[in-house]
This record gives sequence, C-alpha cells and structure tokens, in this order.
Amino acid sequence: MDPLYLRWVFFVEGLTLYQGACFHRDVWSATPVVITQQSQEKKMMHIIRQYEVPLQKYMAVMDLQTNVEELLPVVYTPTVGEACQKYGSIYRRPQGLYISLKEKGKILELLKNWPERSIQVIVVTDGERFLGLGDLGCQGMGIPVGKLALYAALGGVRPSECLPITIDVGTNNEQLLKDEFYIGPRQRRATGKEYDDLLHEFMTAVKRNYGDKVLIQFEDFANHNAFKLLAKYGTTHLTFNDDIQGTASVVLAGLLAALKLLDGTLADQTFLFLGAGEAGTGIAELLAREISIQTKAPLEEARKKIWLVDSKANNAYIFPGFGFGLGMSGAIRVHDEMLLAACVATCLPRPENLVKYAESCMYTPNYRSYR
Repeated sequence: MDPLYLRWVFFVEGLTLYQGACFHRDVWSATPVVITQQSQEKKMMHIIRQYEVPLQKYMAVMDLQTNVEELLPVVYTPTVGEACQKYGSIYRRPQGLYISLKEKGKILELLKNWPERSIQVIVVTDGERFLGLGDLGCQGMGIPVGKLALYAALGGVRPSECLPITIDVGTNNEQLLKDEFYIGPRQRRATGKEYDDLLHEFMTAVKRNYGDKVLIQFEDFANHNAFKLLAKYGTTHLTFNDDIQGTASVVLAGLLAALKLLDGTLADQTFLFLGAGEAGTGIAELLAREISIQTKAPLEEARKKIWLVDSKANNAYIFPGFGFGLGMSGAIRVHDEMLLAACVATCLPRPENLVKYAESCMYTPNYRSYR
C-alpha cells in the first residue's frame, strides 16, 4: 500500500489557513501559499453561484456554510424541503445521530459514542410532520442539520456543541418504503407504548449524559405527539417545540411591530386563524398570554379575542438567538415569559451598522477560549 496520502485539510494560523497539506506517515508539509478565510469564502461562494438548481447548491453548502443572508434559503426553507424528499439519493455522509428502535436499551451508550463531549443544543425530529410535505421518516435529518447551522451562523452557538438527532421509528410513506435509495428501515411507524418508551429513554439518556442545561428542540413531530411531548417534558427538561413556540414568537413579534402603525393594543383587535395545527394553536396561545399580561385579565378572557377555523413567518429569526440565550443564561427550563421577551427583542430598532452589531454578538474564531 502506498504510504503517501494526499488530503485537503486546513491548518489554522491566526486567521489564515493552509490548504492542501501532504502527509507521509508521521510527517506533513503544507503548500507554501497561505490562503485567508476571506479568500476561501470568496472562492466557495463563486463555486456555489455556478449551480442553477437549488438542490445542487444545498449539497455544496453542506460542505461549507457561510454567507448567511444569501445561503439561508438554501440551508433552510425552501430548499431543505426538496433536499429531505430526495435525501436518500443525495446522501453522502452522516451529519447527525440516528437512533432507531434497534438501539432501544442502548441509547445512553450511543450518546456517549458521539465524538463531542460538550453539547449545548440538540435539535431532534422523528420526521413525521415535515413542513407541508408529510411523513419523510429518517430523511427528515435535513431539518435538524439546517436548524443547527442557523444556531451557529445566527445565534453564535459553537458548531461543535450542536447535535442533530433523528429518532427513526419507521415511516408510513408508501413512496419512501418502495424507494431503493431510502436510508431508513422499511417498516411502518411504531406507535403507542413502543414509541413512548423509546422517546422516554432518549430524553432520560440526554439529561443523564449532558446534564440539565442542554437545550432540546423538538422539530417536525406530528400534532398528536408534539403537544404530548411538550407537556410531558417541559417541566423536567430544558426544551421547546419550534413549530409550536418558535413560530408563535416570530408571529407575535410581527403583531407587536404592526401595532406601532395602528396606535392600539392587542386587546383592541380580534384575531382569526386559518388553521388550528401546531403553529396556529401555538401562536394563538402565546398571543392570548400577551393580551392577558397587558390587560391583567384572566387568560380565559383573553382567549375570547381569538378564533381558529379548520386545521409565513420565518422562525429562523427567533430560535437561534433564543437557544443561545438559554444556554448563556444557564436556564434549565423554558417558560412563556422567555418567549415573550424574545418577541419584544425582535421589535427593537434596527442597529445603524447591522454587520458590526452582529459581529459584536458573535463568538470569536478562537473557539477554545469562548464561553
């Protein structure tokens, strides 16, 4: 076997990078050219812009996530939807932790095998209610990966402390079950006690392995499980459901901002929701709580201002900073008052120099000294 190995690697020297080091057994030598981070970013953005198909851009961005404003629609919605539908055919390498029914009784051991010991944020899904696309099974991993990319890019959370997880309990999607490239087990979804026991073991193992202060964000669980899990673990874990509470926060923030034009209060308005799913009911409940606080009226009275019939704001503006704040504050539970504070903060005046302000809120490239 040839002892000479070539690898594309990056050696950090201050804020510069050596590209294309050559290894020979225990000896390495870098190319003489030192390439700056700015140059690397410029080159990668040039490559990404050559792609015309959003899905191709998504695949390229998975190797490098930078330039948030331009790449947000690629890493996150809307492109992530198509990416997860075709996740099996574009799958290259694992980007998170998969936990299936086969790991029942061994989840704690599985978490301990994850290479990073310090985890601050976990985004977990079972892929049953994926955006408006239905049940995508374990191919829903694209959402935890994309969400955590935004935690790092927008919220300042250290990437090594982010853990995307998919709880794979099967899928009821007939098309996926027949897809030769589907990366999950070809079995129908587990329900009832089998499902509940697996989730309980997972939540217990996470707390035992990472402690009280690790944030667990539920993502894309079906309605019947989403509300149940939030009610069961909201008082014992630092957790929130982004579909229910994250979306609610950003919509309420929009309403509070709109009141500046109307010169009125929330209690002066009547609200009609077209849809009563996770997002709609989550928004309605947080809205009622804010009205109750403003008017000092009982919550039941505030709810009378809100109507829901039948069963797009972008919560990317809420959850990264919200999650980062939970981590930095050392919180061990999520309360509605925290979500209301996030809404108010979103309505604050825009800084004159947005880039400079954002940089002042971010961690420095010297990750090891950051806390």
